Amino acid sequence: QPEPSAGNVGRAQPPMSHPYEAFIHKVQKPGRYVGGEYRSVRKAWDSVRVRAALAFPDAYEIGMSHLGLRILYGILNGDPEILCERAFAPWGDLETELRARAIPLVSIESARPLGDFDCVGFSLQYELTFTNVLNMLDLAGIPLRWKDRDGRHPLIVAGGPAATQPEPLAPFIDCFLIGDGEDLFPEFLRRLARLRDAGLPRPEV
Repeated sequence: QPEPSAGNVGRAQPPMSHPYEAFIHKVQKPGRYVGGEYRSVRKAWDSVRVRAALAFPDAYEIGMSHLGLRILYGILNGDPEILCERAFAPWGDLETELRARAIPLVSIESARPLGDFDCVGFSLQYELTFTNVLNMLDLAGIPLRWKDRDGRHPLIVAGGPAATQPEPLAPFIDCFLIGDGEDLFPEFLRRLARLRDAGLPRPEV
C-alpha cells in the first residue's frame, strides 16, 4: 500500500488484489507465485463443472521445465467443463511468510486456496519430492492423511513415474492414477464431476 501523502490522505485505499500482496516483495523471486505468464489460462470459477489444481511438489522453475505438466495443463483447460490451475512448492522465504501469517498456499492463476478445488493432483517425478507433497498439503490447510478428510476437502490424487510405487504415500493420497496422465486425468475429472453431482459421499467416490 502507498504511504499517505498530500494526494491520498483520507482517501480509501484499494483492497489488496492478491493474498500475498503485503509481503511478496520480501521473497527472492515473486514471479514464481503470481502467474500472468504468456498463454496461461484463467477461467471463470463458476463456468465449469469441475476444478482441478495441478500441484508440482518442487520449485516453479523445475515444474515449468517439465513438458508433461505443460501438456496436461493445456489438455485440461481445452475442455470447457474443466478448470485447471497450477501450484508449486514454495521456496523457504515464502513458506516462512505463509506460516507466520497463517495464509494458505494458493494457485497462481486465481490465487484460490488449494482447499477450494474439487481435486488437487500431484505430479510425482522422483521420490525426494514426497516430503514436499506433505508440506504443500499442510500449507494449504488440507489434512495430511486421507482418513482425516471429509466432504469439505478436495480429492487428493497423484500420478507420474514415482506413482508406480505408491506405498510410501498411501496414507496421504486418496487415489493414485497409474499410467498416461494425458488420457487418465481428464476422464478422471469428468467422472469425479458426475459422481459428485449425483450426490455420492466421499468414500464411494
